[in-house]
Amino acid sequence: MFSKEDLSQIKERGIAVSDVESQIEKFKKGFPFLNIVKPASAGDGILKLNENTLKEFINVYENALPENKIIKFVPASGAATRMFKALFNFLEIYHGTGTEYADFITDRSFFSMFNFFENISTFAFYNDLKALFLEKGEDIEKILERQEYQKIIEFLLFPEGLNYANLPKGLIKFHKYDGFSRRPIGEHMVEGAQTCKLKDKTVHIHFTVSTEHKKNFKEICLKEKKFYESEYDSHFELSFSEQKSSTDTIAVDLQDKPFRNADGSLLFRPAGHGALIENLNDLEADAIFIKNIDNVVPDRLREQTNIYKKALAGLLFYYQNKIFSYLGYLDATPKLENEMLLEMIDFIKDGLFVALPDNFEKKSKADKIEFVREKLNRPIRVCGMVANEGEPGGGPFWVENADGTASLHILESSQIDQKNKKQKELWEKATHFNPVDLVCATKNYKGKKFNLQKFVDPKTGFISIKSKDGKDLKAMELPGLWNGAMSDWNTIFVEVPIITFNPVKAIWDLLRKEHQGFI
Repeated sequence: MFSKEDLSQIKERGIAVSDVESQIEKFKKGFPFLNIVKPASAGDGILKLNENTLKEFINVYENALPENKIIKFVPASGAATRMFKALFNFLEIYHGTGTEYADFITDRSFFSMFNFFENISTFAFYNDLKALFLEKGEDIEKILERQEYQKIIEFLLFPEGLNYANLPKGLIKFHKYDGFSRRPIGEHMVEGAQTCKLKDKTVHIHFTVSTEHKKNFKEICLKEKKFYESEYDSHFELSFSEQKSSTDTIAVDLQDKPFRNADGSLLFRPAGHGALIENLNDLEADAIFIKNIDNVVPDRLREQTNIYKKALAGLLFYYQNKIFSYLGYLDATPKLENEMLLEMIDFIKDGLFVALPDNFEKKSKADKIEFVREKLNRPIRVCGMVANEGEPGGGPFWVENADGTASLHILESSQIDQKNKKQKELWEKATHFNPVDLVCATKNYKGKKFNLQKFVDPKTGFISIKSKDGKDLKAMELPGLWNGAMSDWNTIFVEVPIITFNPVKAIWDLLRKEHQGFI
């Protein structure tokens, strides 16, 4: 199947030939669907914290903070291109003013487009755009009056202007304040200073970035951190990593044969954000917060985010302490008394939300002890989940596992059989959305790092149809970071307020009141 040149290319990327062959087999056979038992909901897989428990877990976290290394892990490799998709579409169609404007504004599909122009002065990047026009000897307000919208879009998106279409989302100015503005990287630094500053005032933040943006991204981060260090009496230790080429997956044609570029070389594609489990695996920390680069709020709305962020971390340390005490007890007491074994089993059922297999009671005591040890000795994640208000994406479910248990998972729609009426009905009953904030513990009870690759479910990837050079191809994504990549982690879901979920997927999301900095 592979030529000498192919083998050399595969080796150069750091990928095993057997892995490439395995990927091609997955293209041929597809990925198996997961079996939903029921949606996770408040009181049935999702915890709700009242005012007292919030304070209790915040206190647990703040007491643990001086003795532990905390890192904020921020996936930030995505380009902002998709954020401006509608502007590109508009640019292809709109080339004039006057009556053409009237025709467009009555088209509902373009209503948001004109809302964008009418409110452009409220965007955090407006002053930069205005200054850029002044440098060219033009007045942006007069350009708006003349309805020369194509000129504004070009100056916003293309290299002769702000070049926003070619920047990573983390470098786009999101929030306007009185006299200044902030990018997402700045909002993450502020959040870090307020939630995970160590005793020596250090704040650790790790950004994953794409290769083409790394130099610019790093330079701006290091430049801006000086301002935030002064403002928030902190010292930021910033680190950066790229998605590893060894996690890329081969593309195939529609006959499942390796897809080749025009020069005859094999085509490999980034395998989605699930590949970042490798980057996460490289970090050395006692607790790691994970939050997407675009899910940030301005200062006036940050209090709830900080409260729940600390509470999630406190809950993590609470569970970790309990698990570590059980595992230590198992080591120290080979002849485990029945009462303690039953206590551990109850904790796995009621605390870690694991439904036992039907034949569990028939197992020998030794097998039950081994089951308990295996279920406890895993990485832990606590996930903040918001109520589903119609946003696209996956959600939390009880899912059947290969060992006969059922436990908590985060699923995407591609992971279930939508043609199965019962499974589709269960999917549509989901009450909550994908996690908006996670905090993880990746060390075992002896203080050694888990190998996170051992807890990935390789059967939970998915295949999509893409194109290159006018030809259709099949692309494969690895199990998502908080989907199959964390499939075998101990998982705790906690309901958090909707205000903690404010992603920016399209440019007009920045017009929502949640992203208007000093309203």
